[in-house]
Amino acid sequence: MRTEDVLAAIATGLWRWDNASGTVSLDSVAARLLGLPAEPVTLPEVAVRSRFHPIDWNEINGIVTLAVAEDTLAEARLRIMDEDGRVLRTVRSRSKALENRGADGRVDYELIGTVQEIAEPQPGTTAVHTPITGDWRRSREAFLLDAGRALAEARSTAEVLRVAASLSMPGFSPDGLAVFGMAGDRLSVIGHHGHDPGDDGPFAEMRLDTDYPAAEVVRTGRAIYLPSPEEYKRRFPATWPLAQRFDRVSWAFLPLIVAGRTMGAWMAAFKHPVTFSPDERSVLTTVARMLAQALQRAGVAESERELTTGLQRSMMPQLGPDIPGMTIAARYVPTGGGLQVGGDWYDMIPLPSGRFALVIGDVQGHDVRAAGLMGQLRIAVRAYASEGHRPDAVLSRASRFLAGLCSSQERDQSRGRGGEDPDPFEDADFQSPRFATCLYVECDPETGVLEVARAGHPDPAVRMTDGTVLMRPTAGGLPLGIVPDTDYPTTRFVLEPGETMMLCTDGLIETGGHDLDTGWARLRAILESEAHDGENLEKLADLLVQAVHGPSSHHTTGPLADRREDDIAVVLLCREGADRCGAPVAHPARPARRTMLTVAQAEPERIAGARHQVRELLHDWADADQVDSAVLMVSEMVTNVLVHTDGDAALVAEAVGELGARRLRVEVADASDELPHKRHPGEMASSGRGVLLMEMLADDWGVDPRGEGKSIWFELHERAEPAPAGDDARR
Repeated sequence: MRTEDVLAAIATGLWRWDNASGTVSLDSVAARLLGLPAEPVTLPEVAVRSRFHPIDWNEINGIVTLAVAEDTLAEARLRIMDEDGRVLRTVRSRSKALENRGADGRVDYELIGTVQEIAEPQPGTTAVHTPITGDWRRSREAFLLDAGRALAEARSTAEVLRVAASLSMPGFSPDGLAVFGMAGDRLSVIGHHGHDPGDDGPFAEMRLDTDYPAAEVVRTGRAIYLPSPEEYKRRFPATWPLAQRFDRVSWAFLPLIVAGRTMGAWMAAFKHPVTFSPDERSVLTTVARMLAQALQRAGVAESERELTTGLQRSMMPQLGPDIPGMTIAARYVPTGGGLQVGGDWYDMIPLPSGRFALVIGDVQGHDVRAAGLMGQLRIAVRAYASEGHRPDAVLSRASRFLAGLCSSQERDQSRGRGGEDPDPFEDADFQSPRFATCLYVECDPETGVLEVARAGHPDPAVRMTDGTVLMRPTAGGLPLGIVPDTDYPTTRFVLEPGETMMLCTDGLIETGGHDLDTGWARLRAILESEAHDGENLEKLADLLVQAVHGPSSHHTTGPLADRREDDIAVVLLCREGADRCGAPVAHPARPARRTMLTVAQAEPERIAGARHQVRELLHDWADADQVDSAVLMVSEMVTNVLVHTDGDAALVAEAVGELGARRLRVEVADASDELPHKRHPGEMASSGRGVLLMEMLADDWGVDPRGEGKSIWFELHERAEPAPAGDDARR
């Protein structure tokens, strides 16, 4: 069955409207629905237009124009009239507008679509059509409500202009629009619609004293209505040639007034004659007022966005020059609270020694004061680092600086500014003491040695060459600004070739209702994923940010909208190796997975960190019981060093081999020469079982004397399957 037969069976007609030739082709069904003989016919445009209700005809122009701009279908409801002006039926049209550009550059459209009758309301019901006058007035009220809502929701000047271009005024929709502003003593074209690019050239730099309708409207603040070309030519003969080439027949120029000040003019041009009746002038005047207010709001919002963007860019320094052997990427995402700047920051600082420093920090709060303190603190840290101070000294001085800065502001508030009495209604939180977390890393690009000082900030994470990601525990002190004189111990470790270190603020971890553990698990999955291109550290930075609140969607609502509960700053540092930076590589033997940790006598609480570090190292170990055994033995070995010696415990854990058949070796070294020996503790004894545990749980263990001190070690061989019962009994 042919397509035409199928459409005829469901009372759906086809039409083709050619704007270039001014003709409309109808099939037999479409002709019948338009009140014509039921046979295919090609008619002039005016003959078909006479079959439509005049209000519906004018509104469809705006619908088609918007569909062309957005490359969508034009859908409209049309009333079909007879020769006496009575409504025969109501049809629904769905059409696709195709653009045809002629040899002379003129753009015409060909409308191809369907026409289908829809149910008519029954006589006597509330849905019966009212007289045309009442229908027009209701259409006008509905139009103004929709226009006001759409303009109120527009967030930028471009969006306001787009809404204005899509407005379908009841009965007299314009097909050409232009919005003029003022730049000194000249007109400026803010935007236009229904014209070709470059058509605004003659009007863009026009002087306000020019004999042109828009210029006169701006000068006088009064609207000008030109219902015919003759009227335009009579009143503005000097600029009539500029308007004549657009083939319009009616024009309305209205002032854009906000708070009693004329900020520009709005032109609405029509291809069909408009008499500009009082009702039509009322609609145009109301739209002009709403348009002026929308443009004013959009201008203020754009100025604020430009200000905050400039402030953010000035506070967020660009990463420095390329460093041989190192690759660096960074991201900063402000909170969605409107200001678009906050207390998070990062920096890369060249040092006098030839090394460089990476700094990441977070000042408490998301307000203007947090942004101001962040800028001052960042400059102070850069100054202290540039003087050549060590990481611990840099953070100590920065803490003293922030504490002094906050206390001086608090004193100024208590005394009042300039000798005046303090304002009791001023926000007390604006002058309250603030603190900041910070992580300072001094990097040697030649050796990969990192010296880390931490002030209440999340620990760095390291992605190893085999793709495993470990949180690297580091010694730390209080956040900056809490206690002026605070010591910040330094932790040293090596970033091996091919490894990547991540520094981030807590916004990257905890956003979206996560705590430190669940948020870290979310990021770890991204860092360990093999889906990203390891050579492109920038892409990995984007993936980390998108893991928190998805792709950028600043102007959307619903489940895909950004969850910007806190600022986010993230810095990635990769030490390049023989393989691509950060990419898992397929070696015949999987690279060794290694971690190191020192537990000082004065920091027994770091034993928990040692247990956590080993558990992370073995996060993909096949046998969970072996992981628990390893954690237990590590805890016992480190605790024994702290209890039975006077020195620190140095832990080194290394896993080598292919997945499912790896070997774990853990060594704990100390400075004591006393060797462990086997004891026989009683049932109620609280100690003395260390060697017994090693014999029961380890596949192999031993003690290696050194020049100064000893090293106790054990090994576990990964079991892909649970151990047999006999083996459990043996152990």
